[in-house]
Amino acid sequence: MSQTIWVNGEQAVSVSAFDRGLTYGDGLFATMRCRGAEVLFLDSHLLRLAQGAHRLGFPLPDSAALREQIAKACEQGAKQFSQDYCLKLLVSRGSGGRGYMPPQTPAPTCVLSLHDIPAHYRQWQAAGIKLQLSPVTLGQQPLLAGMKHLNRLEQVLIRTHKLDDGFDDWLVCDTAGNIIEAAMANLFFIKGRTIVTPSLDQAGVAGVMREQLLLWFVESGFTLEVRRVSSEELKHFGHVLASNSLFGAVPVTNIAMTSIAQHSFGQSPLLTQLLHDLKIIL
Repeated sequence: MSQTIWVNGEQAVSVSAFDRGLTYGDGLFATMRCRGAEVLFLDSHLLRLAQGAHRLGFPLPDSAALREQIAKACEQGAKQFSQDYCLKLLVSRGSGGRGYMPPQTPAPTCVLSLHDIPAHYRQWQAAGIKLQLSPVTLGQQPLLAGMKHLNRLEQVLIRTHKLDDGFDDWLVCDTAGNIIEAAMANLFFIKGRTIVTPSLDQAGVAGVMREQLLLWFVESGFTLEVRRVSSEELKHFGHVLASNSLFGAVPVTNIAMTSIAQHSFGQSPLLTQLLHDLKIIL
């Protein structure tokens, strides 16, 4: 399938060689699930981008103009895809000269592209996934923690390693040994009516779907704990869920900390209602 890309609202296939997103990873991105011409949780995606841009110190493109660009891309997506699809939005600080110092008046670059959602995500949602402990750990950096910024070299290093047969994704800890996330998803650990999700104040990505699940759990009357999670606690949880914007939420059925130390989890009875209420069934 041919790929359609928009740069600053115009169909294009390139950006400046001096764009700071290319030279320094100086920017942010979002991957959004779309249904026809609709972007699921669009307001939350744009709010997270605005918060990230504020933390990095550059302005997002005008909100109305950005929404117009997204709507234009989704018009194409509705014609191009028969099922839900992915819209990727990348916003960099824009072009700048040599050196780390950012330009005083940045002109952000906005890149939009359309993609298929991997077909196996539907199977993941139905049957669950298995996680294996990654040999790569995440550095602690509170100034960047939570943001989905463009400098994803840690995730690149994680994905250069080959998973053992039967595993679907990596379980990722930080350098202090705290469980943070999966390589491509946030995690929720369930014990009765208590939901525990790792604190992301030092490392990790605070996903938009994570936010939706947090709200759902609170509104459904669960006790929510956002805190450090250690591997020693895994044996105390009955269920685990993983979330991201493309596959919504999937059950985690096994976590392997070593070839011997493995933890199995049942399918959470909450998942069916959660998927229904949030309208994220694949």
